[in-house]
Amino acid sequence: MPVSKKLVLTYVDSLRTDMLERAVAEGRAPTFGALLERGVLVPDCVSSFPSVTPVASAEMVTGVGADRHWISGMNWFHRLERRYVEYGSSLEATRAFGVFRALYDLVYNMNLGHLSPEIETVFESLEDAGERTACTSFLIYRGRQRHEVSLEGLLRRAVDATKLKFHHHTWGPTDLFYGDLYASREVPCRSTSIPGNRDGYAACCAAELLREDLYDFLLLSLPDNDHYSHEHGPEASVESIAGADAAFATFVEAAGGLDEFLAGHAVILLADHAQTDVHRGLPLAELLAAQWSVLQPSEERPELAQLAVSPTGRAAHVYLLPGEGERADPLEVAERLGVIEGVDLVCRLEDAAGEPLRRESPGLPTGGEWALVERGDTTLRFRPDGEVEDLRGGSWEVKGDLMALAAEIEAGRLASETYPDSLARVWSALTAPHAGDFVVSLAPGFEAVDWGGVSHAGGGSHGALHAGDSLGPLLFVGCGPESATEREQWTLRDVAPVIRDHFGLARDG
Repeated sequence: MPVSKKLVLTYVDSLRTDMLERAVAEGRAPTFGALLERGVLVPDCVSSFPSVTPVASAEMVTGVGADRHWISGMNWFHRLERRYVEYGSSLEATRAFGVFRALYDLVYNMNLGHLSPEIETVFESLEDAGERTACTSFLIYRGRQRHEVSLEGLLRRAVDATKLKFHHHTWGPTDLFYGDLYASREVPCRSTSIPGNRDGYAACCAAELLREDLYDFLLLSLPDNDHYSHEHGPEASVESIAGADAAFATFVEAAGGLDEFLAGHAVILLADHAQTDVHRGLPLAELLAAQWSVLQPSEERPELAQLAVSPTGRAAHVYLLPGEGERADPLEVAERLGVIEGVDLVCRLEDAAGEPLRRESPGLPTGGEWALVERGDTTLRFRPDGEVEDLRGGSWEVKGDLMALAAEIEAGRLASETYPDSLARVWSALTAPHAGDFVVSLAPGFEAVDWGGVSHAGGGSHGALHAGDSLGPLLFVGCGPESATEREQWTLRDVAPVIRDHFGLARDG
């Protein structure tokens, strides 16, 4: 059956539902307000864990968690290559690992080397079905069309000044606009890769595509709200939400206004995660280095380190390394993590015999493992396929103290307001091939200091399993469910199936 409307997935980085509603109430986001009046709003869509943009973006456009899409954080340790992968936690962290190494990982390897080849993105699914797809500056863009590098702006000047070559072509949707790196066609839009100044470029590119009728599905990425919230705190984000609204309004004006736009378009408006206030930076690598040898960025002899530490916002991965000399004892590491001020949850795997699972190479656990969550003196063990259901219908075998996840079981169903969709998210994070032996979630107010020595103390951040980091808006206009109550708990994993359904495609299994 022919699709009657095009679909635009509009993503506002770090958008919180309460701040969106405040911006609308104050008259600062009139276009988003008009969408809210016409659509179905899910106010508490659950993000990934860690709730950071690379993991959440992959979940959004594949419909699966990190255990299947393989992207584990802003920073993670590559066991085969024995090095850290850094996706740009901060400029200082990027410098610590090497600007062009980090750039290759962020732009090229994330999509073509790190994202699982066994899982399709919506761009690939729709292109295979004959639909035209397009994307503006979104982290996960893998598609069927080859795009050549088209360096522009500051990035071109940086490359020319250093004599280094960024020459890799990539594969993306039919039309791809990625800051100063990739542009599938000439547009009268000023490109920029500077954080906080990208919404206008995205809207300009999208408007050009709309005028020329060049897409059936468009992912419109509006990332500036994240940068503003990191710097000023989420409570100040009405200003940046107003900017995102203005950018979206510029886009729809190319159709003659919102009414004309919605006559031919369906819209999904969503966030990848939320943000919470941060007051203190937690130097996790430094604290662990007082007891064990911790791998440093660009280390020449990684085989000597006992641990690798990957800060990823308000979460972190800690890896047990199989290096030369004395190895770190996993129970000692777990005990140390559990008493560090600012660490809320320590998550790890045990094998079927109850022994700590040591992940010595990439790959999924073989079966029978338990996930453990430790919070203070409480411990909860769980694994799939038991008598307890979560709010999404998943089944789990559960043992131990439910207070580890502030959870309750009522009529055989487990739920936690503090840590939403906690069992599925922790299991996915722990069983991902690039996960640490430990995944920690930080307490409110704390953020892990990245490898550049940077935190967002005094501003906002995200990454934890906590509801404050994890719940954002998911708005359907002209597509998707007739009511938000069609699911008891919505997550980012539901977005790709709705997109595929809109175009009459079967869902990914």
